[in-house]
Amino acid sequence: MTDDVSQYGPAGREPSGWAVGFTVFAGVMMIMVGAWQALSGLIAIFENEFYLQTRNYLFEFDATAWGWIHLLLGLLVAFAGFGVLSGQTWARVVGITLAALSATANFFFIPYYPFWAMLIIAVDVLVIWALAAHGREFRELRDTEAEYRMHR
Repeated sequence: MTDDVSQYGPAGREPSGWAVGFTVFAGVMMIMVGAWQALSGLIAIFENEFYLQTRNYLFEFDATAWGWIHLLLGLLVAFAGFGVLSGQTWARVVGITLAALSATANFFFIPYYPFWAMLIIAVDVLVIWALAAHGREFRELRDTEAEYRMHR
């Protein structure tokens, strides 16, 4: 056995800086979107008249119900974002799932606050792409750096 440690991970190639950057972007955006959604939920809970009420909408909920949905979903997305930044595999899977749920919830929320809902949907799509396409490389880089420090 040799004490030589490869600096490029198990595949023998260096993780792309872009890939790692996109994963960090996804984690930070998850934290920010989670905080924004939680804030949006708190506004709906405490100030029912803030959001526009639409008539004859299939998914018409009370503003307070939307507030609780956004508050809980926002907190979960933010916590998963911290997990993504720590390089946890479970956080990538949970992050993709929660971003899809967030995009779906905001799709149904479009009649209440259109610009905001569409902005969050766009960010959720970018997060899903970054985690699905580049999440593994972020973990490989983190593991490689930890192994390098251990053998130093």
